[in-house]
Amino acid sequence: MPDTDAPDTDSATGERDVDPKLLEILVCPLTKTPLRYDSGARELISDQAGLAFPIRNGVPIMLVDEARVLDDDPVSVGVAALARPNGNGAPA
Repeated sequence: MPDTDAPDTDSATGERDVDPKLLEILVCPLTKTPLRYDSGARELISDQAGLAFPIRNGVPIMLVDEARVLDDDPVSVGVAALARPNGNGAPA
């Protein structure tokens, strides 16, 4: 009998979908606020931090250093830069 709770695989990309139960419990590692799932971009979005966390092979990468900065909001860009190890957006 197949496991109906297991994430499906996207036949077009070969990427695994994120387990919906996991999406319910994940929060932004920086702000501890809920995340929004962008299925098209395969990212978890933290609107408060202005960061988009990638999902690779069904696994959310919840590291601030791996997140993409959402540059459509200047305040979010500043918050995201402060979250970087040396405070200026560049790796330490």
